[in-house]
Amino acid sequence: MNTAINENYYVIIMAGGIGSRFWPMSRTNYPKQFHDILGTGKTLIQETFNRFSTFIPKQNIFIVTNSMYKDMVKEQLKNKVTDDQILCEPFGKNTAPCVAYASFKIYQRNPNAILLVAASDHLILDNKRFKKQVEIGLKACGSEHIIMTLGIKPTSPNTGYGYIQFEEEKGQEGYHKVKLFTEKPSIELAEQFIDSGDFVWNSGIFLFSAHTILKAFEEYLPDMAEQFRHIPYYTKGEDEAIYTTYKACQNISIDYGIMEKAQNVYVIPTDCGWSDLGTWGSVYENSEKDYFENALKGNIMTYNSNQNVVHELNKDKLVVINGLEDFIVVDTEDVLLICRKEDEQFIKKIVADIKDKNQNQFI
Repeated sequence: MNTAINENYYVIIMAGGIGSRFWPMSRTNYPKQFHDILGTGKTLIQETFNRFSTFIPKQNIFIVTNSMYKDMVKEQLKNKVTDDQILCEPFGKNTAPCVAYASFKIYQRNPNAILLVAASDHLILDNKRFKKQVEIGLKACGSEHIIMTLGIKPTSPNTGYGYIQFEEEKGQEGYHKVKLFTEKPSIELAEQFIDSGDFVWNSGIFLFSAHTILKAFEEYLPDMAEQFRHIPYYTKGEDEAIYTTYKACQNISIDYGIMEKAQNVYVIPTDCGWSDLGTWGSVYENSEKDYFENALKGNIMTYNSNQNVVHELNKDKLVVINGLEDFIVVDTEDVLLICRKEDEQFIKKIVADIKDKNQNQFI
């Protein structure tokens, strides 16, 4: 099946997050999706756009971002998207309003639209396998009123991900009925999930027809559906109405708001080299390393040091490290972070504490 010519296929790229677990490189004024984190020569949002543009019409790729990042999106996707394809949120209200905004707007233009929702900052190493699995999902969502998600086969009992339990395979298509969503379990529970063999990580990549997801909003988030249904899309009044709607609507994720409640959710288990690059540990795992398993970026010299991730953003500064093992070291213009790799989830608390101390210039 050649999806490249299917004008009903659309992508919604969510690019409004701040990425606090990736602090201090990811900052409010310059979040991680706009960085070339792995040194590929392209930023994460550029990689994401390019991945989808190989089999989705470019004019059908929509970016939902915070209004403060609109110019960054335009600059990094220059000559690839129009202003109409950049949907600006006045402030973040999690992923449910983000998906509602884009879905209602696209539905008004094309009621037959089949939508794929993905984050702007994920890594996919096997694009061929990813495309194949997405095509299965798009085709299924075009013929049935179902909600589909891509589930990633776990490689470790990671407690930073949500887990999806699935039931028997449906036909020969390779997708399964979802039985249970469990968000960020304990290490003991995560180990049990992996041992059972019928759990996958929740990738946060969703597929559905516009008609199906609008019905789901009406059933599970009716107030939100009512708010977004009355936006005057494609008119001068859209921005003002969006501001009013976002101010009033609930702050909730699409996972909690719909996925955990809906009865028509299916999952495609896949192994496509996926990572959400949400933490420094995931960056370490996906980076090139030296002989001593250090992932280094910048002008860095190491001695007696192993399995560290070290990023120095100042090209004119020399960093010398001696006797360090399993640490995260990140040096920006105004912040130095030194943290054990095993404590990477603690970075989110550090950011919260900085907010509490009213030192927002550092986040």
